[in-house]
Amino acid sequence: SQQVRGMATLKMISIRLKSVKNIQKITQSMKMVSAAKYTKAERELKLARPYGIGAQEFYKKAEVKDEEGEKGQLIIAVSSDRGLRGAVHSSIGRIVKTDIAANPNTKVVIVGDKVRNILQRLYAKNIAMVVTEVGRKPAVFGDAALVAQSIINSGIEFSKGKILFNAFRTVVSFRTTEMPLYSQNAVANASKLPVYDSLDSDVIQSYTEFSLASLLFYSMKENATSEQSSRMTAMDNASKNAGEMIDKLTVTFNRTRQAVITRELIEIISGAAALETKN
Repeated sequence: SQQVRGMATLKMISIRLKSVKNIQKITQSMKMVSAAKYTKAERELKLARPYGIGAQEFYKKAEVKDEEGEKGQLIIAVSSDRGLRGAVHSSIGRIVKTDIAANPNTKVVIVGDKVRNILQRLYAKNIAMVVTEVGRKPAVFGDAALVAQSIINSGIEFSKGKILFNAFRTVVSFRTTEMPLYSQNAVANASKLPVYDSLDSDVIQSYTEFSLASLLFYSMKENATSEQSSRMTAMDNASKNAGEMIDKLTVTFNRTRQAVITRELIEIISGAAALETKN
């Protein structure tokens, strides 16, 4: 009975050891893939930053302020459809929950499926739109333009708005950032807008639509770079944890096997001694 129990324990440890080794191979492969994607994303981010910085500088120079009124608040939460990248999604979801609690008249446009999963159980009525199929391929300006056009066509009205995304800092860190978002009326009523010549309503409308696409493109690129760096770090930590578990399981397996062998030797020697005594 003891021998059967010992062999069963050895088999369980062997199966678990094999599964952890397979998991380590997967996490190491994912780390290598994320490292390659991160290098490309960081290179593309440098080219995309002028889009977002330029639009924000215009708002600052023109001293655009939030529109007065009770039209509510608009939040565009930028994430992706893919997980395994640490607390990148949960940080955005946590800020959105706090804003909705402070202002129930908040409409949320979600780019990516992960934040939708965080919000839909308690705040489904505040979700105005969800854009999926994000993160599988590197975003281009056309993708951001389609999202911006969908938001404009939906007719969402707001007096205060912002874009939430994860700004890339270093390979091992990111910062959840807010960018102000203004409606067309807010831009038209800016105090220093008359400094710019030939700005009629059509020009303001065209620029507002283009700036929305530019800000979305910039935030999607920042978020994609943060995603790949965070996933690379998460997979590296997972591979190290799997290695530590493999070492512990190997020691446990060797000790258990030694105990089984010792028990079998004791039983053989005891049996032989019993036979000699009987004879």
